[in-house]
Amino acid sequence: MKDSIENYIRSCSKCSKFNIQRRKAPGLLQPIDPPSEVFQVLGLDWWGPAPVLSNEYKYILVITDRLSGYVIAKASPNNTAQTTAQILMENVILVHGAPDKIITDQGQHFNNELIAAMSALIGSKHVFSTPYHLQTNGQTERFNATFATQLSKYCDEEKSNWDLYLPSIVYAYNHGQHRSTGFTPYQLVFARMPCNPFDRPHTEFKFSRPNGYWTELQRFKAIANKMARSNIQYQQTLTKQRYDRNRSSPVYNIGDLVWLKILIDRSKLDERYRGPYRITDKITAVNYMLDDGDGALVAHVNNLLPVYERLV
Repeated sequence: MKDSIENYIRSCSKCSKFNIQRRKAPGLLQPIDPPSEVFQVLGLDWWGPAPVLSNEYKYILVITDRLSGYVIAKASPNNTAQTTAQILMENVILVHGAPDKIITDQGQHFNNELIAAMSALIGSKHVFSTPYHLQTNGQTERFNATFATQLSKYCDEEKSNWDLYLPSIVYAYNHGQHRSTGFTPYQLVFARMPCNPFDRPHTEFKFSRPNGYWTELQRFKAIANKMARSNIQYQQTLTKQRYDRNRSSPVYNIGDLVWLKILIDRSKLDERYRGPYRITDKITAVNYMLDDGDGALVAHVNNLLPVYERLV
């Protein structure tokens, strides 16, 4: 009798669609292995629109290095594909070289023929994050939240001068020590301490040979990158342990029916899940391809619930 009642409740379509899920979202954390070198893997994200300035700036392209955490942020009047490619070329590729991998969301300013052609030309792999799952590009998203708060505090009441404070906020972020790496982003990128305006002069080093500085620099850089990567992996392990605690890890098979969480355009009285949808492919351990009748869509396991068949 108990099993029959539990099955009847679990197989209730309206309950699945409307009930609030009190448990932690399903799916274990899948840490992304950090790269071994700076500017090897980059995360890109457009922030905005902000209040339009006299120079028509209202967007910011944020570029984050996945190893060092170093950030490049450039204000722009638009967030088109052409502007994205231009900022990336002028501020990263022509300065630090071409990255091996670029991670972005699936917005039109990233998912287009121009960015695809540029990525192919420079030999970079373009990876798209799962829709409505910000953790894939979490490092960039965290900076977005940080600098947006700082801009709000420093700019005037009319929000008409926020671009004046952007370079200072980025500077402070890049020169602050990150717990995940144990270094400042500036240290890992340039392999030296910054010469801040109010610091005492640094101790001078003398080398017996002209190439001595280069040899010593490469030695320090290799050690620092290895330590930073090790620290990131350690912090990822701690984060995963906390995240996975008391969290389910459902595994769906091709052909299974699931409910999909509604993340946008939902009023207070609307259903929380829609569907059911049939799983057509398993992309990764936590990402699935669903058939919605009109085509295919990718969903993270966090946003899925199983459909239970009602037993007669």
